[in-house]
Amino acid sequence: MSQDKTERQLNLVICLLATRRFLSAQEIRATVHGYGDVESDAAFKRMFERDKRELRDAGIPITTGRHDPFSDEDGYRISRDDYELEPIELLPDEAAVLGLAARAWRHAVLGEAAANALLKLRTAGVPVDSAALPAITPVLGADEPAFPPIWQAVRDRRPVTFDYRKPGQDTPTRRELEPWGVANVAGRWYVAGYDRARRARRVFRLSRIVGDVRVHTSGPAVQVPAGVDVRSLVNARPPEPEQVALLEARTDAAHALRRDARRIVAGERSDGTGWDLVEYPYTDEADLAARVAEYGEHVVVREPERARAAVVEHLAAVAAAPVKDEPQEEAPPALRPAAPRRAGTSAEQLRRLLMLVPYALSHDVRVPEVAEHFGLTEKQVLKDLSLLWMCGLPGYTPGDLIDVDVEAAAETGEIIIANADTLAAPLRLTADEAASLVVGLRLLRDLPGVDSAALTRVERKLREVAGTAVELADSVDVRVDADGEAARLRERVGAALESGHRLHLRYLSGYADRVSEREVDPMRLVVQDGHVFLEGWCRLRQDVRLFRLDRILELTVLPVAAEVPAGVRGRDLSGGVLQRSATDTLVTFELEPAARWVAEDYVCSDVRELPGGRLRATLRTPEPGWAVRLALRLGATGRLVAPTGLAERVRELAERALLRYPD
Repeated sequence: MSQDKTERQLNLVICLLATRRFLSAQEIRATVHGYGDVESDAAFKRMFERDKRELRDAGIPITTGRHDPFSDEDGYRISRDDYELEPIELLPDEAAVLGLAARAWRHAVLGEAAANALLKLRTAGVPVDSAALPAITPVLGADEPAFPPIWQAVRDRRPVTFDYRKPGQDTPTRRELEPWGVANVAGRWYVAGYDRARRARRVFRLSRIVGDVRVHTSGPAVQVPAGVDVRSLVNARPPEPEQVALLEARTDAAHALRRDARRIVAGERSDGTGWDLVEYPYTDEADLAARVAEYGEHVVVREPERARAAVVEHLAAVAAAPVKDEPQEEAPPALRPAAPRRAGTSAEQLRRLLMLVPYALSHDVRVPEVAEHFGLTEKQVLKDLSLLWMCGLPGYTPGDLIDVDVEAAAETGEIIIANADTLAAPLRLTADEAASLVVGLRLLRDLPGVDSAALTRVERKLREVAGTAVELADSVDVRVDADGEAARLRERVGAALESGHRLHLRYLSGYADRVSEREVDPMRLVVQDGHVFLEGWCRLRQDVRLFRLDRILELTVLPVAAEVPAGVRGRDLSGGVLQRSATDTLVTFELEPAARWVAEDYVCSDVRELPGGRLRATLRTPEPGWAVRLALRLGATGRLVAPTGLAERVRELAERALLRYPD
């Protein structure tokens, strides 16, 4: 039935594109193959109305008009001016940044839309090179289950209803929102809009939406206030009074705390170690206690007394937590490459064919290339071609049908299509396709090695050919947030990449409270989750490593040429920056509602809901000590339960830290 539906809808598109006048529904029923066998007028009407709606949803502009000036009956046709992608000419630098922008989504939910946009542009003769600018790799993640329906609601200007759990809340609450737009801040997606129940503007983090999002399909469209800035709404926080705590920290410890300190007074050194006084700003005593407890006995609050008492209470809760001999979670099966997806719905198949025909007419294309682009098996591509061979202009004689050499495709992989002039022009960009490219372009702003003038020019050209379809991009805000120091560091790394020089780094590990000295031959910059990473050949580890720029304490450009060993390639980032390994340790936490952020901020192998809004989360880590520090930081809001040996270690360190706070 799905194949029959695709064939019927494709025949309808060809017919309405070829006609120069509006055709009545009855004329369509009589001439378009697939409608003639419908038994009743009512059944035909339902089928035809459904087909029109689905084609319009796919971006095919079926227009309505009078097919006869003396009749009040509606007629239908597809205007080529509305259907066809307008010509667009890009300079080489513009084509390079556009290909880079499309790559930003390739591992995310809009990856297919971005790839399809490039295919349409290439069909129109635009020389888009998705492999250009290899020294930069933008990656936009959108793994939250709520992202697709929220994106759809913003695109279609529709209200949404969802359950939302605020931090520390036991049970989620129902919210009804008129969404104005989405923003990616520090790698997290947020939606801002008007909360109908609270009658006020609100911001919601997508990862905290529980269950399904219902998009309202009826009622008036959402009206977005003029000039609304979604990012400003997300970043708006009520000011909090800042206080200063006086800490004692071991010389070789608490490196992350030291970076945020107001002042550090070095203490006496003995064998290179000692205790420093650190003036540390804070606004919340509970948060300060968690940050200090993370370092165990290596950091002590000297004053004020209330902050000191908060740390004692925090550590006491960790020391008092029961340690049970719980079985270790079994490791999930090793990750396998994603299998080609199924051919999908008839709507997906129709969109593929409408892209494939003009591309094959203008390019030498083969079955494996088509299968790779659309994520299909070669057998599924041959099935598509066989269906295409059955479609054409009304009459459906050999001279009317599209000519496809199915035998050549099966035997040699060559795709030869003829007699398909009606579909020779590529379909214009959909809202998702246009927005995915424009949003990707915005992610590239201010990155070293990217021509800002080319970005501006190509965005303007995209807007000209996409028309209203690109308006969705104005409701999406993504950028790489960085303070002045981080921006300067980014520029220096970009310059080293361009000049081909080796770098020396003092680098703060993301897993351990440890600073190491590294010599790195830079390979590229990776932008993901709101952070910029340097990927390079680490001469200490003799392997490719990723270094987050905001963890680089010092950077020196060495007067030595970078030498990346032959055959070394950048990491596959399809699974994200975090690289999993069979040697990683599995750790399991039980989290109170206030600590559900752990499952939001870290990649979990398994997450299970527990009574009262609690979670049981299992994570992989190459550094078990990181899990111990996280458990110390969580205090009463979370407990490391497996492996038992690590849980015992957490309690032991908490007890030792408490000894630093005598009564």
